[in-house]
Amino acid sequence: MNPKGQIKKGEKEAEEQAVKLAEEVQEQAEEPLLEAEQLPVKPLDEVLGQAEKAYAAYMEAERQVSRIYHENEKQVASAFRRAEEQANLACDESIRQALQARDEAERKTRETYQKARAEAEKACEAAMAQALKMRDETVGKAWKIREETVEQAWAIYSKIIR
Repeated sequence: MNPKGQIKKGEKEAEEQAVKLAEEVQEQAEEPLLEAEQLPVKPLDEVLGQAEKAYAAYMEAERQVSRIYHENEKQVASAFRRAEEQANLACDESIRQALQARDEAERKTRETYQKARAEAEKACEAAMAQALKMRDETVGKAWKIREETVEQAWAIYSKIIR
């Protein structure tokens, strides 16, 4: 069977069901009319009184629905304000923690810098002391060599002059 045939068959079935439903609805609509013809007729004042009561009940229900909507609106606004306040508190706490972490990192960095600087100063002083010691030793050796050389020169000069 082709798809177009299936579509037409489905349309016919839907049409038949719609006709059946329409007939059932029409039969059900006629039943209250037949029953209404058999009921005794109520006085107009009584019907009007019932209509007024029904209208008053409808208006009261409408006011209650309006009141409930307004109450719901207030609750939603209150919930929003609470959520906003919680979000603000969480944000403030996160910012406070971030600032605290930054300050702690800066403190540790300063401490590390101070320790490194102190170690560098000690290393520099040790290197300078070593350099001064080496200089003094070198100058001392050079002076000793100079004195020996001067003595030798005087010794040679003295031998030549005599």
